[in-house]
Amino acid sequence: MNLIHQSQLAKEHAYCPYSKFRVGAALLAQDDKVFTGCNVENACYNLGVCAERNAMSKAASEGYRSFKAIAIASDMSDQFISPCGGCRQFMREFGSSWEVYLTKPDGSYLKMDVNELLPVSFGPDDLSMEKVFNIPNK
Repeated sequence: MNLIHQSQLAKEHAYCPYSKFRVGAALLAQDDKVFTGCNVENACYNLGVCAERNAMSKAASEGYRSFKAIAIASDMSDQFISPCGGCRQFMREFGSSWEVYLTKPDGSYLKMDVNELLPVSFGPDDLSMEKVFNIPNK
């Protein structure tokens, strides 16, 4: 699958001097445009950016809000790479039913969707749900 190959190529650009854990992502928009991203670490660890969020932010900065699929690649050969909890929630922001390909370096993959990765999730629609208290903004 081309999307998986593109995620593997994106992994090559990872900046991970601390963890040495390279991750690449390739995000497929509804119009078939692909946005790639890689993890970018920082000496202040919590300022790093995951590959998945990098690709989604890149796409969002160009006006894209709807996606078909994302493929995620790493160097782990014994198990499929899986997105962190923060990336799962970030994916959920853009819908709950698009495809996520968890891959291995040999090109094998496990296909899931955002709902499966983040069941009973909190999303944009939840912000407009009826609440017990109506607190005015002042």
